[in-house]
Amino acid sequence: MALRNAADLDQIIEQMLQTVEKSKEEIFEISETSRKELHTLQDELKEIQEHISETIERSDQLEVEARVARNQLAEVSKRFRQFSDEEVQKVYEKANESQVNLAVVRQEEKRLRDRRDNIERRLIQLDETIERAETLVSQVGIVYNFLAGDLQDVGEFVENAREKHEFGLQIIEAQEDERKRVAREIHDGPAQTLAHVLLRSELVEKISREKSAEEAIQEFRELRVLIRSSLGEVRRIIYDLRPMAIDDLGLVPTLQKYLRHLEDNTGMVTEFTTKGKEARVAPNLEIGLFRIVQEAAQNAYKHAKPDLLRVQLEQRPTSITILIKDDGKGFDVDKERDKSFGLLGMRERVNALGGQLTIDSVVGQGTRVKVFVPVH
Repeated sequence: MALRNAADLDQIIEQMLQTVEKSKEEIFEISETSRKELHTLQDELKEIQEHISETIERSDQLEVEARVARNQLAEVSKRFRQFSDEEVQKVYEKANESQVNLAVVRQEEKRLRDRRDNIERRLIQLDETIERAETLVSQVGIVYNFLAGDLQDVGEFVENAREKHEFGLQIIEAQEDERKRVAREIHDGPAQTLAHVLLRSELVEKISREKSAEEAIQEFRELRVLIRSSLGEVRRIIYDLRPMAIDDLGLVPTLQKYLRHLEDNTGMVTEFTTKGKEARVAPNLEIGLFRIVQEAAQNAYKHAKPDLLRVQLEQRPTSITILIKDDGKGFDVDKERDKSFGLLGMRERVNALGGQLTIDSVVGQGTRVKVFVPVH
């Protein structure tokens, strides 16, 4: 049916805008409901993990008690006539009670583990739901802006969404590369060492039977060296995935340790200085700032090939400022390289923290990265 006048068109657009806005609100409500459930399950998961640790500890204690009770029962059985009926009954009841208690605790541990696994699966589903809802909100927002006639804002929004989409694809690709790298490192490192340890352990058993005890002890010593090496490899892989020290010690000590590790492994000289009073901040802020420095340092090492990397952290009650400077090759910040995955990743992290990122670089004169984030 043809439209009779502009008023009819305006009315239809207004109705469409109301429909789109209502849909956006409903999607947002789904996202918020899922987010609340996510937080509730995260809290429950934390409690269950604590209960599992306590249950495992209790199970270990009961297993020792059950073993002692079984040994006592075996001893009584061997010398049955030396004990009274009452003493035999007590030993038997104690052994039986230990076994029952151990079975109950192990059943509780299984129940907790099952619940933990269910929660973790549900958390993954909620993450996906929230991500889809946020994507839909963005898409609905584009439609709304288009209908409202703000074509310029729509163009900018679409371009931003396109960049975020490309960045998301790069993140997925990087995640796959990281998984391959970790799998390769585990296969070539700890897995190979453990296989070697298994073979050597069989050799120790053979030597202990066929040769002297001294030779067997020497094999044990060499096994300890292999196991220690494997443990070091596992710890290094874990540290690369997430620095455990940041949870226990905080941002500054973790950065100091990371830069020392970087210097030892690359030969690039690093300097780290701090200003202001050191204080712990929110965990997401600490890990975010650590990843930003890590990304900047890795970019400098891979692309700029500097001799010296300086990192300066200034902490104030309401903000944290970090300067990362190198004396490397530098680059033209106006060219497409400023949209590389590493720099885009740093921008995304800084934006998520509500901060500001500035990058100054001159070809042949190095690069200066400044990060400023508020502390709430």
